[in-house]
Amino acid sequence: MLKDITLGQFFPGKSLIHRLDPRTKLVMLVVYIVALFLAAGPASYCLILVFLLNCIHISGIPGKAFVRGMKPLIFILIFTGLLNLFFTQGTVVLVSFWGISITLEGILRAIYMVARILMLIAGTFLLTYTTSPIALTDGLESLLNPLKHIKVPVHELAMIMCIALRFIPTLIEETDKLMSAQKARGADFET
Repeated sequence: MLKDITLGQFFPGKSLIHRLDPRTKLVMLVVYIVALFLAAGPASYCLILVFLLNCIHISGIPGKAFVRGMKPLIFILIFTGLLNLFFTQGTVVLVSFWGISITLEGILRAIYMVARILMLIAGTFLLTYTTSPIALTDGLESLLNPLKHIKVPVHELAMIMCIALRFIPTLIEETDKLMSAQKARGADFET
């Protein structure tokens, strides 16, 4: 049940993406996210998707891991898509009922928002799948090092992130064990 959540897991490997410096990966992720939020049309979304799929292919991580990781987000994706679909004003009204209109612009915006969320999550999954939590912490601490001059506790912030990332899989495993034990005692989690 909870085994589908793959956030925070590290898949060891020898690919080019695995061997990249964690600071490079973090900076590339920030650039990727900025590009994703600046994307304005189908051509830019397709370009970003091609880049993401190439990175996933180079990493050697199976696509199943990404799909499994997206399962818990289905409700958020549907909710976001519906909000954008029904509440985006537009000029080309396709359907109108009970004062709610579905416009062509709403459909396009819903598609773009769902695609943006999926690509954003896949990009962050790629970072955690190809970088160990310790390397990620060291890279983040190194990048934030200039903030020490203004008394920001960089080391402590990086350590908090490392602990959180390390214990996500453990927390999921323990929760799954608890749920299995409760099911064995007759608990019903479906209702």
